[in-house]
Amino acid sequence: MSLTDRLRHRVRIESLTVTRDELGGVIEAWAPLHDSVPAEVVPLSGREFLAAQATQASVTARITVRYLPGLTALMRVVHGTTVYNVEAVLPDPTLRRHMTLMCSTDLKA
Repeated sequence: MSLTDRLRHRVRIESLTVTRDELGGVIEAWAPLHDSVPAEVVPLSGREFLAAQATQASVTARITVRYLPGLTALMRVVHGTTVYNVEAVLPDPTLRRHMTLMCSTDLKA
């Protein structure tokens, strides 16, 4: 299956913006960086989740997108009503065709 065939979901990638109000207070808000990005969203299986816990306590999904320069672990991905925090960005080491995002969600929700 080709990369294009696997990218059947649509996600929004958001970046945290920090501004100051009139009194000098800090205002943090999430702003869309990329809208309607083709992606493959794969919840991790029980085995993958347990293996991921050894290095990352709450990794719950693997999201693959086409290569996007500037994508960092300080961003988040929104898929439907689910918000994923990007824990790690793993670029395609050879061709720069795709990026794999190891993501977490708030497990209490």
